[in-house]
Amino acid sequence: MELLDRVGLDGFESAYPRELSGGMRQKVGFARAMALNPELLCLDEPFSALDVLSAETLRSELVELWIGGKIPTKAILLVTHHIEEAVFLADRIVVMDKGPGRIVADLAIPLSHPRVRHAPAFTALVDQVYSLLAGQTKAEPGEPGSAPGEPGITQGLPQVSIGHLTGLLEHLARLSTPHADIYRLPEQLGVNSDAVLRLVEAAERLGFVTVQTGDVALTALGDTFAAAGILGRKGIFAVRICRLPLIRWLLTLLHASENHCLTWDVVHVALELEFPPGEAQHQLDTIVDWGRYAEVLAYDDSRALITLEPEGLLHLPPAEKPS
Repeated sequence: MELLDRVGLDGFESAYPRELSGGMRQKVGFARAMALNPELLCLDEPFSALDVLSAETLRSELVELWIGGKIPTKAILLVTHHIEEAVFLADRIVVMDKGPGRIVADLAIPLSHPRVRHAPAFTALVDQVYSLLAGQTKAEPGEPGSAPGEPGITQGLPQVSIGHLTGLLEHLARLSTPHADIYRLPEQLGVNSDAVLRLVEAAERLGFVTVQTGDVALTALGDTFAAAGILGRKGIFAVRICRLPLIRWLLTLLHASENHCLTWDVVHVALELEFPPGEAQHQLDTIVDWGRYAEVLAYDDSRALITLEPEGLLHLPPAEKPS
């Protein structure tokens, strides 16, 4: 009873789960964890399934409980993809990267509680974390990473839709400044920070944007893409995806296969040699989605068959393919 009162659930002691909102159910989770008097409280994206207002309220209440000494632990470990959430809650942020998994940075957050989101010191820290995750655009001779079966690390494609990618480029083209702060894009685009980072990564790898110190800017090609019509965009996209090792790998397999076609399962099994099963599925979904938009791949769902488009741009002989 004391724990329920501590998390603000007094009055709902006899309520059934169906009577509780998402935020209230999460409070029950906090109370259950605290009942064990743990030294460490582990939270794995505890607010991601909640609506925006419920999540905001629960974050503030968690800070209140922690600062007030009402959580009987020595530390709280929070895993999150929400960068502003990390800066709002944490005294220390360990920034992780993938492919391979590694620590990018270990940052102390010197701000006192309660924290003001629009304060210059707060936004500067958010910008710093975005900058660490987005990295910097470097001049490279070709697309980083290798194709499956080749030496090196196979780099997967960011899981973004063509519509969202186009929306990002059009948004950047409408801005009155040449650069945009990446940390401001989630609010401007109405998507979360993880989605923004995937979109920026995809746009950068396709040569549509450059990234420097937490800012993103359209390249001349990106500006051309944003201004082009439907067919013009398809043509630009088709040329650019030929740089991506994962898509070139599948096109090579299809060129060498009988009737220039392969079943979905065959390609999926091959990708599972490079990625975990779930990730292999996501990668194949993205490859086929991007390839169909560029009109270099076709997919027959009734037969689960991936084929080359007969008139596709990338079906030129190898010596004539664009670099």
